[in-house]
Amino acid sequence: MVGISEYAAEQLGDVVYVELPEVGKIVQGGDSIGAVESVKSASDINSPVTCKVMHINTALEEKPGIINQVPEDDSAGGGWIAKVEVDAEGIKQLEGLMDFEAYQAFTESAAEDH
Repeated sequence: MVGISEYAAEQLGDVVYVELPEVGKIVQGGDSIGAVESVKSASDINSPVTCKVMHINTALEEKPGIINQVPEDDSAGGGWIAKVEVDAEGIKQLEGLMDFEAYQAFTESAAEDH
Protein backbone atom coordinates (compact mmCIF):
# COMPACT_ATOMS: atom_id res chain seq x y z
CA MET A 1 0.00 0.00 0.00
CA VAL A 2 1.19 3.52 -0.77
CA GLY A 3 -0.18 6.58 0.99
CA ILE A 4 0.91 9.25 3.41
CA SER A 5 1.61 8.99 7.10
CA GLU A 6 -0.42 10.58 9.86
CA TYR A 7 2.48 13.01 10.41
CA ALA A 8 2.45 14.03 6.72
CA ALA A 9 -1.34 14.48 6.79
CA GLU A 10 -1.02 16.79 9.80
CA GLN A 11 1.70 18.83 8.09
CA LEU A 12 -0.34 19.20 4.89
CA GLY A 13 -3.49 20.48 6.56
CA ASP A 14 -6.91 19.90 5.01
CA VAL A 15 -6.51 17.92 1.78
CA VAL A 16 -8.76 19.25 -0.99
CA TYR A 17 -7.60 17.22 -4.02
CA VAL A 18 -5.83 13.90 -4.65
CA GLU A 19 -4.26 12.91 -7.97
CA LEU A 20 -4.37 9.13 -8.27
CA PRO A 21 -2.08 7.00 -10.44
CA GLU A 22 -3.30 4.80 -13.29
CA VAL A 23 -3.93 1.13 -12.56
CA GLY A 24 -1.21 -0.91 -14.24
CA LYS A 25 1.35 1.89 -14.11
CA ILE A 26 4.87 0.86 -13.14
CA VAL A 27 6.53 3.43 -10.90
CA GLN A 28 10.23 3.55 -10.09
CA GLY A 29 11.29 4.01 -6.48
CA GLY A 30 11.47 7.74 -5.72
CA ASP A 31 9.21 8.75 -8.64
CA SER A 32 5.80 10.35 -8.25
CA ILE A 33 2.88 7.96 -7.84
CA GLY A 34 0.34 10.74 -7.28
CA ALA A 35 -0.13 14.11 -5.63
CA VAL A 36 -2.14 15.86 -2.96
CA GLU A 37 -3.25 19.45 -2.70
CA SER A 38 -4.18 20.99 0.60
CA VAL A 39 -5.15 24.39 1.84
CA LYS A 40 -1.44 24.91 2.60
CA SER A 41 0.40 23.41 -0.38
CA ALA A 42 0.62 20.87 -3.18
CA SER A 43 2.92 17.87 -2.85
CA ASP A 44 3.90 14.89 -4.94
CA ILE A 45 3.52 11.46 -3.37
CA ASN A 46 6.68 9.53 -4.20
CA SER A 47 6.77 5.77 -4.30
CA PRO A 48 9.25 4.42 -1.78
CA VAL A 49 10.10 1.44 -4.03
CA THR A 50 9.65 0.28 -7.62
CA CYS A 51 6.15 -1.15 -7.93
CA LYS A 52 3.13 -1.73 -10.16
CA VAL A 53 -0.17 -0.03 -9.29
CA MET A 54 -2.82 -2.71 -8.82
CA HIS A 55 -5.71 -0.77 -7.22
CA ILE A 56 -6.45 2.89 -6.53
CA ASN A 57 -8.63 4.44 -3.85
CA THR A 58 -11.29 6.10 -6.02
CA ALA A 59 -13.13 7.28 -2.87
CA LEU A 60 -10.46 10.00 -2.61
CA GLU A 61 -11.70 11.59 -5.84
CA GLU A 62 -14.97 12.61 -4.18
CA LYS A 63 -13.78 12.82 -0.57
CA PRO A 64 -10.08 13.76 -0.48
CA GLY A 65 -10.40 14.70 3.19
CA ILE A 66 -10.42 10.98 4.03
CA ILE A 67 -6.63 11.28 3.98
CA ASN A 68 -6.77 13.66 6.95
CA GLN A 69 -9.15 11.43 8.90
CA VAL A 70 -7.51 8.01 8.43
CA PRO A 71 -4.28 8.38 6.39
CA GLU A 72 -2.72 5.06 7.40
CA ASP A 73 -5.88 2.93 7.18
CA ASP A 74 -5.79 0.44 4.30
CA SER A 75 -9.44 -0.63 4.60
CA ALA A 76 -12.16 0.31 2.11
CA GLY A 77 -12.83 3.58 3.97
CA GLY A 78 -9.20 4.43 4.57
CA GLY A 79 -6.94 7.14 3.20
CA TRP A 80 -4.56 4.92 1.22
CA ILE A 81 -3.75 6.07 -2.32
CA ALA A 82 -2.75 2.88 -4.13
CA LYS A 83 -2.26 -0.80 -3.50
CA VAL A 84 0.79 -2.01 -5.33
CA GLU A 85 2.68 -5.12 -6.33
CA VAL A 86 6.39 -5.12 -5.55
CA ASP A 87 8.84 -7.11 -7.67
CA ALA A 88 12.30 -8.39 -6.71
CA GLU A 89 13.88 -4.96 -7.32
CA GLY A 90 11.31 -3.29 -5.07
CA ILE A 91 11.83 -5.89 -2.35
CA LYS A 92 15.57 -5.10 -2.35
CA GLN A 93 14.72 -1.38 -2.05
CA LEU A 94 12.54 -2.09 0.99
CA GLU A 95 15.67 -3.03 2.94
CA GLY A 96 16.92 0.57 2.72
CA LEU A 97 13.77 2.16 4.15
CA MET A 98 13.17 3.25 7.73
CA ASP A 99 11.11 0.95 9.91
CA PHE A 100 8.17 2.33 11.90
CA GLU A 101 10.22 3.11 15.01
CA ALA A 102 12.93 4.94 13.05
CA TYR A 103 10.25 6.96 11.21
CA GLN A 104 8.58 7.90 14.50
CA ALA A 105 11.92 9.10 15.91
CA PHE A 106 12.58 11.06 12.71
CA THR A 107 9.20 12.82 12.79
CA GLU A 108 9.46 13.56 16.51
CA SER A 109 12.85 15.15 15.90
CA ALA A 110 11.45 17.18 13.00
CA ALA A 111 8.55 18.37 15.15
CA GLU A 112 10.96 19.50 17.89
CA ASP A 113 12.95 21.52 15.33
CA HIS A 114 9.85 23.58 14.48
